[in-house]
Amino acid sequence: MTEDPAITDHDRKLLRAAIEVSRRARERGNHPFGAVLADPDGRIVLEAENSVTTEVDCTAHAETSLARAAWKEVGGEALSRYSLYTSCEPCAMCSGAIYWSGIGRVVYAMTEAQLAELTGDHAENPTMSLASATVLNSGRRTITVAGPAVADEAKAVHVGFWS
Repeated sequence: MTEDPAITDHDRKLLRAAIEVSRRARERGNHPFGAVLADPDGRIVLEAENSVTTEVDCTAHAETSLARAAWKEVGGEALSRYSLYTSCEPCAMCSGAIYWSGIGRVVYAMTEAQLAELTGDHAENPTMSLASATVLNSGRRTITVAGPAVADEAKAVHVGFWS
């Protein structure tokens, strides 16, 4: 799968920051997913890692947790100018949370399909075959969705985790 041409070098830098958060999630015993929120100037203002295992909460995905924190910290109106960077394309649940938060742009490293190749039928990650752009742009607002980019780097954090 080729990289999305809309991805800039700065986007790649922020995706790598999200991948680093995913690495920390794995080190803490969680699923290897991470996300960061960048302000309109491209500075990271928040980050969240998957904490499903340690929080004992099936909804504690990185993107949903980040959307909650962003809503509290930044507020829905301002979030339309912010970008969420994530190590993996958001699932349908996370896409819904991102939509409702008001975040205006989502950039992801690897696709849900690429994740499914890694997880197979693993019970802890029943990956959906639903593009995030479908969920994110099924409402009254348009959300810019870009990806994949640096997918091999994001995949590397998953090596050996789902077996």
